[in-house]
Amino acid sequence: MISLLISFAVLIVGYTVYGRVTEKVFSPDDRPTPAVSRADGVDFVPMKPWKAFLIQLLNIAGTGPIFGALMGAVFGPVVFLWIVFGSILGGAVHDYMSGMISSRHDGASIAELSGTYLGKGARLIMRVFSVVLLVLCGTVFVTSPAELLDELTPFWMNGTFWAIVILIYYLLATLLPIDKLIGKLYPVFGVLLVVMAAAVLGGIIFSGSYTIPEITLTDLHPQGTPIWPYMFITVACGAVSGFHATQSPMIAKCITSEKQGRSIFYGAMISEAVIALVWAAAGVSFYGTTQLLSEALSGGASSVVYEISKGVLGNLGSVLAVAGVVVCPITSGDTAFRSARLILAESFRLDQKKLINRLYITIPLLVAGGLLTWFAVVNDNGFQVVWRYFSWSNQTLAMIALWVATAYLLKKGRYRFGSLLTALPATFMTAVSITYILMAKEGLRLGQPIAYTLGAAAAIAALCVYIFFLIRKNKE
Repeated sequence: MISLLISFAVLIVGYTVYGRVTEKVFSPDDRPTPAVSRADGVDFVPMKPWKAFLIQLLNIAGTGPIFGALMGAVFGPVVFLWIVFGSILGGAVHDYMSGMISSRHDGASIAELSGTYLGKGARLIMRVFSVVLLVLCGTVFVTSPAELLDELTPFWMNGTFWAIVILIYYLLATLLPIDKLIGKLYPVFGVLLVVMAAAVLGGIIFSGSYTIPEITLTDLHPQGTPIWPYMFITVACGAVSGFHATQSPMIAKCITSEKQGRSIFYGAMISEAVIALVWAAAGVSFYGTTQLLSEALSGGASSVVYEISKGVLGNLGSVLAVAGVVVCPITSGDTAFRSARLILAESFRLDQKKLINRLYITIPLLVAGGLLTWFAVVNDNGFQVVWRYFSWSNQTLAMIALWVATAYLLKKGRYRFGSLLTALPATFMTAVSITYILMAKEGLRLGQPIAYTLGAAAAIAALCVYIFFLIRKNKE
């Protein structure tokens, strides 16, 4: 319990102190933002800061910090450390830089920014990689609510039925101006996400029936899965998430001042970390052992959320769980497809003010998402397979986005040594992503010693390249 309270306190201090350091390195000013200079009534729409914050929170969160935190909790309370320090030093910096650099480049996507700062080859790779990740994300966040609704509704309303309903909603959310549907629903859903987490935390603490364990560095995974690199991939959205690099540019098109960036981008990630901590604590305390938590997760993360909420809060928990596990993933899935539309629109230079141009892109994206959803629904372990590929793609994109931010800070000239702010977490995520794909069963399945060695070598090589450019830039 003490570890959890200290973790919350560290997150608050991190936002206050490290958030200001991050802001100082970027140096926001009073230049017009894209929401003002490029207002089009569809994607570039000025918003009030509080609304932009809640939309950003829902965009990046959904059930990501719930599912990821629960699966990460299978490793034990050591997951608290990654959620806290990963968010402060990596995730929040990543989100802030992704949003603010996009704002400086007329709301450009992470794919276009990669081309600007890492070269034309990187732009092409990132266009493909980003769209694939976003379609995977959209699929993950169709499948989980569809599965839960399948369990709670009459037999004819099966998973396929609900998947189709959700995809129809995605069509509307992807096509309509951001302030017409997303702008009206997301603030309400953002409050729901926070209330759900607060209620579960209160129930765990004040019921007297559960014990939140203290942090230990021991790996408690019942199958013996090593913490490195699996935990850092599994938690995903609760600490560092490349998906956020696709979402921050969406809100960068809506902020009316660069000085709002710390509260909106950095603040939303810290808020997500708080939610992730709540659910990680709920997972390890409600089930008592990581073995029982792992067994429960084999039946689906949505079912675990429902079981914890109902067990802790009774009928109120049931309502909150259904609302949260249905609504929250949908609010990430719809913006995943919307971000994919924007990336492809940039690539093909299609003016998005015209509805027909939006349809040209949206329909194929939703067809691809529908096919992947069908695969996940009809296969017993389909969700787990899609989640694993999504998680690795997610963290790899985070690695690339952090290197893009590093290149931006190096070229910017001011505070060049401030680029360490992004270079260090970029190096860490390079080691995580490379090591994972080398040893995971959905990767090359190499032995642990080889994968660890090659992953470390890749990270050191990337860091050496950074140091070379840092030295050269400071000699100019």
